[in-house]
Amino acid sequence: MIHPTAIIDPEAQIGADVLVGPYAVIGPKVTVGDGCSIGGHAMIESHVRIGKGTRISSHASIGAPPQDLKFRGEDTWVEIGEGCTIREYVTVNRGTSQGGGVTRVGKGVLLMAYCHVAHDCHLWDRVILANAATLGGHVEVGTGAIIGGLVGVHQFVRIGTYSIVGALSGVPLDIPPYVTAVVARGGKGTGLYGLNLIGLKRNRFSPETIAALKKAYRILFRSGLTAKEALARVEAECGPFPETRHLVEFIRSSKRGIQR
Repeated sequence: MIHPTAIIDPEAQIGADVLVGPYAVIGPKVTVGDGCSIGGHAMIESHVRIGKGTRISSHASIGAPPQDLKFRGEDTWVEIGEGCTIREYVTVNRGTSQGGGVTRVGKGVLLMAYCHVAHDCHLWDRVILANAATLGGHVEVGTGAIIGGLVGVHQFVRIGTYSIVGALSGVPLDIPPYVTAVVARGGKGTGLYGLNLIGLKRNRFSPETIAALKKAYRILFRSGLTAKEALARVEAECGPFPETRHLVEFIRSSKRGIQR
């Protein structure tokens, strides 16, 4: 059902069983998959691909130009996966040619009200952003990560898979996979607070994997070793688990530095 007050560009491609609310606007070069819903007054501006079954609430703005002074009107995109929920007043901006040209949101992602996803971000599957979380440009958020309300993430930061970042944090450095982090803007109380054990158990990580990650965490962040020494020790002592290898590779590849 498409409300008679909705405005849909002739170039837009609308799938089957799509609901479009009153005064919603769907611009050119937009593809909306089957079974989606677009709330009243939502703006799907242009160059947007939306996967099947995604729900976009009222007053959301998807596909606006990037907030980047280098942008000169290039054909850049937003891609949103299947089964996402995007709540009221969320903004997701298009990519830039310098950043690969696409802002990507994976499958099953939940963006609560007032969140902002800037140009060239990449959110993997099943990510959750709580109310008013804000991602700067080029931020990558790993599978299953949770970012609390009113969190601000600096551009180019990576948030590791299955990590959780506490509310009100200001995040200037990479957050390792599998951890719980609170990054207080005043510095007091800042740091990592162990593994995200609840998240790991909910996602059916085996007891053996969790034990290996606990050991790796202690070596990396509580042993007092240098980063080089700690990484080598984790590789030697924490077994053939892909999760510990991923943790080591994430830290080694960091360009902004690792939150500790």
